Amino acid sequence: MRGEPIESVKNGLHALVASLRQDPHALESVHLAVFTFDREVTLQVPLTALEDFQLPDFGTPDSGPTHLGLALEALCRQVESDIIRSSESTKGDWRPLLFIMTDGSPSDKMRYREVVPIVRGLGFGIIVACAAGPKAKKDELAPVADQVVELETLDGAGFQQFFEWVSVAVANGNKSMGTQSQIVLPAPPANVKPTVI
Repeated sequence: MRGEPIESVKNGLHALVASLRQDPHALESVHLAVFTFDREVTLQVPLTALEDFQLPDFGTPDSGPTHLGLALEALCRQVESDIIRSSESTKGDWRPLLFIMTDGSPSDKMRYREVVPIVRGLGFGIIVACAAGPKAKKDELAPVADQVVELETLDGAGFQQFFEWVSVAVANGNKSMGTQSQIVLPAPPANVKPTVI
């Protein structure tokens, strides 16, 4: 993404954080991390408490590959090092939620296929993949996600509605890492179309 779409994503992330900061329970329990990926994977913000979260200004290349497999590998390493699992002597973190957004399809298909089962085994409360725009391949997101949604337009209003929906999902999604139940998402807004997978 570049131009208006990436600026809309940044605005949406700022709105997501502002919305969650209005929820006292979220302020006590939500931590966020942000990765960007194209030909490289960058951890833009490491896992950070909601009250301390600051989104840096980040850019994107004009064109290039979409290394989703590489991004998911980096995510797996981060989850393994950052998330505290419940045990008999330790109260673990809430089950993390994963939201993936791409306007393309994985360029590193073999790596992507290899990392999907690892991601699925990490105990996420839910994994949502957003196919943003006409070039995004929703079918290729289905193996990694519990739910795939489509965002057909890449304008500011569409991203705003998507991130409002994400903020509701995050606010409602606090589950213990030891809990086996899956999170039930609210119905998405009209311009965010759920895909049957």
